[in-house]
Amino acid sequence: MNKNTCKTVRLSKGEMHIYDFGAVKLHAYRTNDPICDEVFVLEKNGKAVIIESPCFFDNNSELAEYVRDVEVAGMLIAYHAAGGSFLPDVPKYATQNAVDYSVSGGGKALIDQFAGAFGKAFDSDVHRITHVVGEGRLTVGGIDFVIRRTAEAFDVEIPEVNAVYTHMLGHDCHSIVAGAAHADAMIAGLREYIRKGYDLILTSHYTPEDLKDAETKIAYLENLKRIAAGRTDAESFKAEVGRQYPQYSGQNYLDMTAGFFFA
Repeated sequence: MNKNTCKTVRLSKGEMHIYDFGAVKLHAYRTNDPICDEVFVLEKNGKAVIIESPCFFDNNSELAEYVRDVEVAGMLIAYHAAGGSFLPDVPKYATQNAVDYSVSGGGKALIDQFAGAFGKAFDSDVHRITHVVGEGRLTVGGIDFVIRRTAEAFDVEIPEVNAVYTHMLGHDCHSIVAGAAHADAMIAGLREYIRKGYDLILTSHYTPEDLKDAETKIAYLENLKRIAAGRTDAESFKAEVGRQYPQYSGQNYLDMTAGFFFA
């Protein structure tokens, strides 16, 4: 499946990119919210499974309206646990480390930060996880998933559409990189995706991407480490990254990355 082979449906605020795999449809929801969230809906035989959650109240309403004619069998909540008022009665699945991340770890810190920045527009309630799962195969709504635990939460392989969901890629967007070791872990993950030959890589902050985009991101991460090694402070690091990648979006992510490399 080519990443551009989709039908686009424009909604009131966001837009939906629909990929038709025959038995399964993938609805990639671009929220157009202030932090560029993406939410993914997999539809099969009148049922749907949602990966991640919107976290602004207007997006909650918009997506709930979009899925009203299907039975939402469950939600996989990995890195984005805010938005707890969205479909509160639907079963929610997560690994224990993802729960810890959102309740008391780095995810909770981000939720608090966003709540302070965006005020009443942001839904800071955390989803209540009803099913704590481990690694391996998980079937929800007639769709098979493979759960892969990561340092913070978990990634999701979707064999029926030859895709994988992870937190961040963005071939022309900065990412939150928590130091050189984290960059190495991201690179290892991307190389694994390339080895497995996924058609699509789904991420929380970008439209679906492909393996060429993964290669671009690996080169960026390697270079990010080199730039950091040659700098002594966050400001000069950000200036050099900005000079080399002037067209990249996600300046707020670069700010956070600089904070990690030069704590």
